[in-house]
Amino acid sequence: MRKSASIVIGLIGIALTLCSSLGLAEDWPAWRGPDRDGMCREKGLLKQWPADGPKLLWKTKGLGEGFSGPAIVGNILYTMGDRDGKEWVLALDVSQGGKELWASAVGPIRSNGGGHPGPRSTPTTDGNRLYTLGINGDLVCMDIKDGRILWQHDFVKDFGGAIPHWGYAESVLVDGPWVVCTPGGPKNTIAALTKTTGKLVWGSPVGDPAEYSSVIKVMIGTSKQYVNLTKKGVIGVAAKDGRFLWRYDAPASKTANVATCIWSGNTVFGASGYGTGGGLVSIERSGNGFDAKQIYFTKKMQNHHGGMILLDGALYGCSNPSILTCLDYQTGEEKWTDRSSGKCSLLYADGMLYCRDENGPISLVEATPTGFNLKGRFNQPDRSDKNSWPHLVIAGGVMYVRDQDVLLAYDVRDAK
Repeated sequence: MRKSASIVIGLIGIALTLCSSLGLAEDWPAWRGPDRDGMCREKGLLKQWPADGPKLLWKTKGLGEGFSGPAIVGNILYTMGDRDGKEWVLALDVSQGGKELWASAVGPIRSNGGGHPGPRSTPTTDGNRLYTLGINGDLVCMDIKDGRILWQHDFVKDFGGAIPHWGYAESVLVDGPWVVCTPGGPKNTIAALTKTTGKLVWGSPVGDPAEYSSVIKVMIGTSKQYVNLTKKGVIGVAAKDGRFLWRYDAPASKTANVATCIWSGNTVFGASGYGTGGGLVSIERSGNGFDAKQIYFTKKMQNHHGGMILLDGALYGCSNPSILTCLDYQTGEEKWTDRSSGKCSLLYADGMLYCRDENGPISLVEATPTGFNLKGRFNQPDRSDKNSWPHLVIAGGVMYVRDQDVLLAYDVRDAK
């Protein structure tokens, strides 16, 4: 008996060692990954790309029109697209070259997205359910196995929201028993719904219209809060009941606010493009509430749609118009800039930044504050004539690239 137990323990140890050396494959269950921070935790990935880029494993077409990014659980990828006059949620089997497993219609196409048609939301997966948001504010909960709609809401009719000029773009947050989202408007600027039934738990009556950013969960000391960048500024509300706690308006552009906020400790960083910039605030208790005290504001992080990465005290992001930038997160000091990567979105994995130019190539850049260090660059095939706004995703050593109707899968594992 003891000998058998020793053998089992030994096999487990070998398995753990192999997993550690090869890097564990992770799901990418929602917008910007498991922690909504753009950080992929997988290891064993390429540190240098060949001249023509990593190996293309497969491509599939038929996703439809739109900018929705992928969410991946196991071998199934979920995204959205406009097809045949309707807005759809799609499930694809990545182990079978992106074969479509099911498609479920959210509703009819009712908007051209201000000249950029198609859904923008990345689906959020949670156990046997999937949640996502259409461009007109159609929030749906689906059975993840077949796309059957379990419940549905209209942000405008049900919660008093107003469709932003370029359409709703938020990827909703699932936190414990709730779905947290941003309808905007006087009664339900941020709202929490019971995830099983869709019943409204609370609405936060801050009054700000919704924009294009996605809500995040933060912990300020012992205070759990939900934070988002609205049309007017960055706001924080109590996770327990939606009570308004603080706001910081400096990062809000008058045109569009898109980037998901960054959180670290008791600090929050928000930014937007169109000549605005970004600022870091310390969230501090004040009586029964909180104050947002600005640490610095900088024009050197005018982040539009590409998002930002915080790694070991360095903040990476693309500053308009096309300046890949590294700042010291605590001080705003510029560490380096690069203009060759274009106006790019960012993903981090295994020491590298994956940078996707909205109008051109995909670049691999070392994630270090010591200087810009390019490790590879290539142009994707089957490039559409639309902006490449969907962010890159890595899951199971595969990089997924969505470009309107096309999805491409690249092997970025290091075979050594």
